[in-house]
Amino acid sequence: MTTTTPQPTATDLPEGGLHTQRIGALDFETGGHLPEAEIAYETWGRLNAEKSNAVLVLHALTGSTHVAASSGDPEEGWWEGVVGPGCAIDTNTWFVIAPNILGGCYGSTGPSSLDPEGNPWGSRFPFTTIRDSVHAEARLADALGIERFQAVIGGSMGGARALEWAATYPDRVAGMAVIACGAHSTAEQIAFAQAQVQSITLDPNFRGGDYYPGPTPDGGLGIARKIAHITYRSEPDMVARFGRAAQPEENPFGEPVRRQGRYQIESYLDYQAAKLVKRFDANSYLVLTEALMSHDVSRGRGPEAEVLGSIRVTPFIAAVESDRLYFPGQSQELARQLPGDVTVHMIDSPIGHDGFLTDLDQVAAEMTRVLGL
Repeated sequence: MTTTTPQPTATDLPEGGLHTQRIGALDFETGGHLPEAEIAYETWGRLNAEKSNAVLVLHALTGSTHVAASSGDPEEGWWEGVVGPGCAIDTNTWFVIAPNILGGCYGSTGPSSLDPEGNPWGSRFPFTTIRDSVHAEARLADALGIERFQAVIGGSMGGARALEWAATYPDRVAGMAVIACGAHSTAEQIAFAQAQVQSITLDPNFRGGDYYPGPTPDGGLGIARKIAHITYRSEPDMVARFGRAAQPEENPFGEPVRRQGRYQIESYLDYQAAKLVKRFDANSYLVLTEALMSHDVSRGRGPEAEVLGSIRVTPFIAAVESDRLYFPGQSQELARQLPGDVTVHMIDSPIGHDGFLTDLDQVAAEMTRVLGL
């Protein structure tokens, strides 16, 4: 005799705040295995009785589930003003779910999580691809009783996941928004990522990934963040904000042997590194960076043009004019290979890649129109 686990109903799904859902054992694309995994997620709005008003929002590399303020957590989120009552994605109408990616450190199972014996997974955590993370998110949708999303929306690594959703589960997605991301990781993106990975693995505190409970490889993680942040911002933005100015009360020029003072741009990068080290696990940074390096929607499926040409979900593609990590041309190449005449909506922001976070409001209304939100 077999038994089934009752599915949650629209009335008992959690509203607001951070929640976790067990999704069972997972087999990974390259052969790894987890005997049990959990996905953390936040929600906004209410799922209707037909379960037809769900929208999946996916975070970037070091993002979290906290897209916007909620009754469970009033702190501002990373797309504040885009998701919420009366916003572009109006949670008076739509039920929004934002999961933490598998391998992350904001509640989902990752390298710092404990194995069945109570030890951190550390170096034993499986190599994870974007496709693996999407399979885990589909398991979350199954557990919540959601068969189909009106839209799957993401920027940067979230955009890679949105595209992978459309290719892997086309019957479960009506529309996708791929923002500041292309169809695959380019050689240059992989090169930047490899430098970040090695900055962590060469830290003497890394210990092959088994550094729990510490000391942690903060120096390596901080350098990785600096490399990444340089690619997230544009050169004109750095010139306009910092130029060659010295940090107040410091002298970056003229020391007799080794300089001690910093330029303002150096102080800014130190600040960004210190912030990330306080909130992020180095192993998760490795797992997710290598997952993004693996991003290739056509892998194992055939020529990219044929794979993208077969996608039938409604696409919304956007790029940041000044992006030097995911150049607008990569979004245009993606759009050209999708069926029909797909427009690339441009975000006019001077700051670079991070414009998909700070200035999405420029295209949010058009995004919701195209995706029927």
